[in-house]
Amino acid sequence: MAKVKVLLPQWGMGMSEGTITNWLKEVGDEVSEEEPVANAEAEKTEDEILSPVTGRIVEILVQAGETVPVRTPVAVVEI
Repeated sequence: MAKVKVLLPQWGMGMSEGTITNWLKEVGDEVSEEEPVANAEAEKTEDEILSPVTGRIVEILVQAGETVPVRTPVAVVEI
């Protein structure tokens, strides 16, 4: 089984980091491609982090409340 990392996206040119505000899915949950898995805040704007693939969340790497740079892996989905 392949594992795919879910990355914190860059929503704007000036965005350098974001904070996970809450997780919508937990380890073991099934997700579809483009399904929201978490919410994140950056530059006073909140947006959804979407799963890049259909599969099952096997690991959450960044906890709610943590701030990380853009393109940081925040979760892992097994396909």
